[in-house]
Amino acid sequence: MKNLLLPLIAGIALISCDRSTKDNTEASVKQATAFSLSNLDTTVSPCDDFYHYAIGGWLRDNLIPSTESRWSSFNVVTDSNNAKLKKIFNEFSAKEFEKGSIEQKIGDFYKSVLDSTTAEYRGLEPLDRLLTELDEVSTMEDYVELTSSWRQFGISSFSNLYIGQDDKNSSEYITFLSQGGLGLPDVSYYTKSDEKAVEIQNAYKDFLVNILSLAKAENPEKAAITIFNMEKSLAEISMTRVERRDPELTYNKLSFSELQKLTSEINWGSQFSLIGLNNVQNVVVGQPNFFKGLNKMLKDIPVSDWKVYSRWKLIDAYASNLSSEFVYAYFGFFGKTLSGTEVIKSREERALRQVNSGLGELVGKAFVERHFQEESKADVRQMVENLRTVFKERVKELDWMSEETKLKALGKLDAFNMKIGYPDKWTDFSNLYITKDDLVQNVMNIRKFNFDKMIEKIGKPVDQDEWFMTPQTVNAYYSSSQNEIVFPAGILQPPFYSLDADEALNYGGIGAVIGHEFSHGFDDQGSKYDAKGNLANWWTEEDRARFDARANAVVKQFDGYFPLADLHVNGSLTLGENIADLGGATMAFYALEKELERVGKPEPIDGFTYQQRFFLGWAQVWHMNMTEKELRKRIATDSHSPGEYRVKGPLANMSEFAEAFGCSASDPMVNTDSAKAVIW
Repeated sequence: MKNLLLPLIAGIALISCDRSTKDNTEASVKQATAFSLSNLDTTVSPCDDFYHYAIGGWLRDNLIPSTESRWSSFNVVTDSNNAKLKKIFNEFSAKEFEKGSIEQKIGDFYKSVLDSTTAEYRGLEPLDRLLTELDEVSTMEDYVELTSSWRQFGISSFSNLYIGQDDKNSSEYITFLSQGGLGLPDVSYYTKSDEKAVEIQNAYKDFLVNILSLAKAENPEKAAITIFNMEKSLAEISMTRVERRDPELTYNKLSFSELQKLTSEINWGSQFSLIGLNNVQNVVVGQPNFFKGLNKMLKDIPVSDWKVYSRWKLIDAYASNLSSEFVYAYFGFFGKTLSGTEVIKSREERALRQVNSGLGELVGKAFVERHFQEESKADVRQMVENLRTVFKERVKELDWMSEETKLKALGKLDAFNMKIGYPDKWTDFSNLYITKDDLVQNVMNIRKFNFDKMIEKIGKPVDQDEWFMTPQTVNAYYSSSQNEIVFPAGILQPPFYSLDADEALNYGGIGAVIGHEFSHGFDDQGSKYDAKGNLANWWTEEDRARFDARANAVVKQFDGYFPLADLHVNGSLTLGENIADLGGATMAFYALEKELERVGKPEPIDGFTYQQRFFLGWAQVWHMNMTEKELRKRIATDSHSPGEYRVKGPLANMSEFAEAFGCSASDPMVNTDSAKAVIW
């Protein structure tokens, strides 16, 4: 599954293509609510640095709030959504509703999160039962079984388990196992030894001492070293993020007996049975070498050390729901040290986020009933079809792809499904129990409900109606297994969507987002899946080699961007998103041209031609201020490039941009012909 940003995304609005032809006068006076001239910094030449030209004014006027590590268009829209959610939550928590109703569940969960008095009084007590279970473990077999049973409560272990579509048989669900067990954001945080890495490692150890002391662990200093060393050992046998981007490398289908042989220290039959997985025949193991190394660790490391490790994992899973000393300790490290956030959010803001996250689809149902315009669905659906048409035309014209492969690509484009706004079928939450006075138990109930829902997929037909984002999410995604693009209601609003916006801004925004998601089906990962969502090669050998050569040009281009003097963008890690940005902007530009051929080309608005406004629309999607610490973290962990390079990178490859702003071949915003990356 791909999305435009991991926790983020972007888009803008569209003008319905169903409208009757307008004359140029109407088009010329049509203004966009999603754009302001104050965003610009006209002291900068667009051909030198289009990012700062297009949004330098916004960057100047929108500094990072003290409670954030970055501030972008996504934060702005999320804040707007949160204001709407706050009204809903306050309404639902203001009085008693029928037990089991949406209103009761949302309202009581919200009240339980806001209840600081109970949280302070109870301290660590809500976890006493699980801590006692851990203390009573005496053998490795019992330890592995206990931590396996903890999966249902969202307590991570040394590996991850989930149920999803089989990459090579998308009509069936299968069990996946993958590497896990780290507390820091990435393998590189443990394996690097430069000054900044060591500084973070030492701060992490100090944090562990602090959190373990609060949890009344025996000898917290020794325990912290034990935990760090175990996590470092897990990191050393783990794949990097770049390696994990290769779906062929991470698809290793093993029979149950092969899995048991690979990790003889784990009784997988017992583990699976404990969580409701029975008669498991096959498992996809993402990183066999990790599990081979893990098996050795389970042999060599005493159960007493593993118990120390899992005590930490339990606290890690629930610290944000405990008393303030745990909450502030977590913020001190993960907020301040790792991300550079200065001030923790208020309890009310944290409650909004937690209820929205924990009861996402329930909240989404209430959200769309109040705040989604149904006509938006038809508008966006038509725009998707416009982009699909242009993409097909572009494929047919490619000079580097054979007719044989083109037919397969066109077939995949025809098969693309779309979902817009919200699910056609809502999840049944009737079995989820929520109370107003027990936050930790509520969180456990929610996690177990979601875990059981996932486990129940095995043996059932694949649910084509399932959504992997909530309706209120400011994001979008492409699913390779379902070959579909999805646009939640949350992103279909200003500055991402507005029926009042002119076509150029709409296509530069949501149009390019649509093109971005289409292009994910044809990036370095998505292009390895066929029209049915199966990991299967549909390329000729020669065509694949030509594609890879063009993709390598994108890697080289982004490797050359340095957000900081000692830090460059990882072109290999961000390759899929960069290909999607380039494809999305290109497709949307030509979809705009096609639309204006139908409705008439407008006169300039605010002195900008429609071509220029298209690129201004794309740029404002990515305005973003970020702390240095957050930037460093994202370069290491995020498959998306920083916003500045999501603007500059694609446009530097587009002759359409250079023509729109009259840039010459020698300008910084114009890649030389030899360096230019053009794929779709």
